[in-house]
Amino acid sequence: MNTQPARIALLAFPAFWILLLHLGPMLAMLRISFLESFPPLPGSAEVATLANYTAFFANDVYIVPMLRTLVFSFSATLLLLVLTYPLAFFLAKGVRAERKLTYLMILFAPFWVGEIIRIFSITVTFGNRGAVNWVLLNLGILERPLRMLYGYFSLSTGIIHLSALYMLMPIYAAIEKIPDNLLEAGRDLGAGPVSRFFDIILPLSREGVATGCALVFLANVGTYSVPALLGGPGTSMFSETIGTFFHTAGSQWPVGSAFSVLLLTASLTIAALMMLVIQRRKGRAR
Repeated sequence: MNTQPARIALLAFPAFWILLLHLGPMLAMLRISFLESFPPLPGSAEVATLANYTAFFANDVYIVPMLRTLVFSFSATLLLLVLTYPLAFFLAKGVRAERKLTYLMILFAPFWVGEIIRIFSITVTFGNRGAVNWVLLNLGILERPLRMLYGYFSLSTGIIHLSALYMLMPIYAAIEKIPDNLLEAGRDLGAGPVSRFFDIILPLSREGVATGCALVFLANVGTYSVPALLGGPGTSMFSETIGTFFHTAGSQWPVGSAFSVLLLTASLTIAALMMLVIQRRKGRAR
């Protein structure tokens, strides 16, 4: 039986989705980034230029948000790794098989709600009249509301809340695949919990860690709604800078496209380096 037509039909929709809805827009953005204006003025031809890229390096107003975005996203990724790894291990090895689905559904529940609603829930929780300040004021711990919004605290909280599952699930899947008899063998040979973690669990879960870190970092770099709604003037991200060019006339779209290409290139490079470092350590562990 010839399975070639069925295989082509099976791959047609994913290929269409990737090429037309993902790669296509990025290639169009790359083309626009080299144009002097978009769309061209009536009766004029498209003019290619590098000025859209050189504009980034000519002004600290653009460089600082870019560096802030990369550093903050990298730091938030490491923080989320530290916070979610113990939870992933607990779900994979500390929960009985018949209860894992229940625990996972509880974790998924907040993600059934829209992103904007979840962001506003953080505003309601940490606002001057929010739940946290209300409890602290009524307990007499504070005399005036604690300012928790529109800074790095609320920005970090929003990033962690929105991207937690991107880190949790790959690590959980990697740890769950570790055979229990390996851990039992290590225990029988006298290895303590710390030794078992660094010699068995961590090396065998590196692929999950690498995938989670790459997903979270790339998601954090490109997020727009979180810094726009939870950040402040001192925490502005590069995605907000890019957005200003697309909110104005079309003549600024080439600059926004060029800045998008720079951010995409920088974020993909850093994510690839993270994956490379983890893969090298994995190879040494073997």
